[in-house]
Amino acid sequence: MSTQTVTANELQPIPMVELEQQQHEYHHGGDLGDSQVATSPAMTPADTGPASMQHAVVNRATAAPYFKLLVAGFSFFCAGVNDGTLGPLIPYIIDTFRIGTGEVAFIYVSTFAGWFLAAATGPLFTAHLKLGQLLTLGAALQLLAQCLRMPWGGGGSSLFPLFCATFFVQALGMAYQDSHANTFVSGLPNVPHRWLGFIHACYALGCLVGPLIATGLATSTTSTSKTSPSATTTATTAGVEGWRRVYFILIGIGVLNMAGVALAFRDSLWSSSTSRLLRTYHPSNNNTPPAATDSEQQHQPQKRRKTRAAFRELATLVLHSHPLWLLSLFYFFHFGALLTAGGWVVAFLTTARGGALSAMGYVPTGLYGGLLLGRLLLAEPTFRLGERPMLLAYSAACVALQLVFWLQPSVVASAAALGLMGFFSGPFFATGMSVASQLFPKKSQSAALGFIFVLAQAGGAIFPSITGLVATSAGVAVLQPIVLALIAASAFCWYLVPRVVSPHEE
Repeated sequence: MSTQTVTANELQPIPMVELEQQQHEYHHGGDLGDSQVATSPAMTPADTGPASMQHAVVNRATAAPYFKLLVAGFSFFCAGVNDGTLGPLIPYIIDTFRIGTGEVAFIYVSTFAGWFLAAATGPLFTAHLKLGQLLTLGAALQLLAQCLRMPWGGGGSSLFPLFCATFFVQALGMAYQDSHANTFVSGLPNVPHRWLGFIHACYALGCLVGPLIATGLATSTTSTSKTSPSATTTATTAGVEGWRRVYFILIGIGVLNMAGVALAFRDSLWSSSTSRLLRTYHPSNNNTPPAATDSEQQHQPQKRRKTRAAFRELATLVLHSHPLWLLSLFYFFHFGALLTAGGWVVAFLTTARGGALSAMGYVPTGLYGGLLLGRLLLAEPTFRLGERPMLLAYSAACVALQLVFWLQPSVVASAAALGLMGFFSGPFFATGMSVASQLFPKKSQSAALGFIFVLAQAGGAIFPSITGLVATSAGVAVLQPIVLALIAASAFCWYLVPRVVSPHEE
């Protein structure tokens, strides 16, 4: 299985005219459920030949939608800030709600539930909503989640379930926005691997900024713990009010995210039926608004067909596509390792290594800083030297660094090893998405990439929760073997993914 080789052209036998039309529909606000093939009325028969159409596609590719790419990157930045703030805040959450490490797992369980619901409802929304509508829905849910977190800072464990529920809403919004933003970028005809590297670097940047914001605000009311590890309890108690102020920052970021999506993707924000009514009726025409009931009744059978086709397409992929499952498991384990390490490293260093909480809260910035540099610096060498062998080499380096982190007692060396692990993990996400965009035909990419993205986030929710449950009885030191096993499992799954021969390798 590991020696299986396919070419991108074999997997995407789509005529050039259809390819151009599908790219235009998805990237310029077309209905995600339709892929009608048509040529421009201005084209002559001589203009529809393969050479002319390929030239047209290349010309269009040179004009990348930079504003939409910037907004897509900012949506990943928002997700990164949300994920990056959780790890440093876990000790404060435990102290505020008077819970144990086992109860912290319910935060990750709620996150997984949100991603699971998004996976179940994704085909339905994709069939009936345009790109701008999906992205706006996701941004609105994320903003709602941040707003709901503000009142739940009071003491006592009775309010903890309400706090957990906000992570369900947050994950649902992230799934709708980020998975479709990822699909949008991966379908760009001009060097999509670079743009994928950009948006995923934005996620790493958010993860880098998140711990700085969280630790800075949580410890801003005291400096007692900086002198000795024994003053950790004092810092935690004094920082309870401070950690809740983090969500004011996240609310502001969420507002910018919402505004950016509404502005950049406004061409696909309104439904086709609404646009049709607005074009037909205008106050200056002195006419009356047309009745939409007949039109809606005519479109009901078409909507049902689109819904059935969307679920049938996803079911076919899930049941019959081995590359889909291999890539999904690769991301499942990789993202699980990344968020488990980033989420529990502060608790590990303060409990098992005796570090001061006010200082250890900044350690995840090393992991995410390395992740950011890796996504910026290693994307192009990975693409040119071969995505398959390079990711296997990076995985071997991560295994060695994880052993260093585990087996030596120095906090400084542990932080350095963690940062280098982040650096070599940098290209994983964008490279896998680039390969996936070549493994699946254009008509299936939205469903396939959405499924892979959701399962990846599920891994980032399940394994941190498992770590918390196991740590209840065995201690936080279980973090190290769990992360090591996840890195090895992700490397094995990547080894089994079929090799894709890209055009530049032919």
